[in-house]
Amino acid sequence: MHNWFECKINYEKAGEEGKRITEPYLVDALSFTEAEGRIIEEMRPYISGDFTITDIRRANFYETFLNDTGEKYYKAKIFLITLDEKSGTEKKKAVLILAQASTIHEAIKVLDEGFKGTLADYVIATVAETALMNVFPYEVKK
Repeated sequence: MHNWFECKINYEKAGEEGKRITEPYLVDALSFTEAEGRIIEEMRPYISGDFTITDIRRANFYETFLNDTGEKYYKAKIFLITLDEKSGTEKKKAVLILAQASTIHEAIKVLDEGFKGTLADYVIATVAETALMNVFPYEVKK
């Protein structure tokens, strides 16, 4: 199970003296402190000069479907549908899913493929492009 944190980084854009930008990134970490350390470690090779972490907040993604071919990240609100055996009524639980894709149509295909083979019934409520620049899942170093 991943524990995602959205980290916003402020830095001076390369080639544009004096122009600072803020970009969001997603890291997998156990705590806010670890998220800060991981984002510094991940970003240090890509940013020359000083950078500041301006914000760290939890990102409550139920699941992530990442692939190398996608250029963008899409946040989808999905309703998981279950049947309450006692009352016989249908219950919907809203969850957020992150899908990596190049277009919104491809993101929907990624979501459908991700749920393929599961027994869960679901409804895709919304799919929207995020401003995330990159996602850094936790990887065991060998």
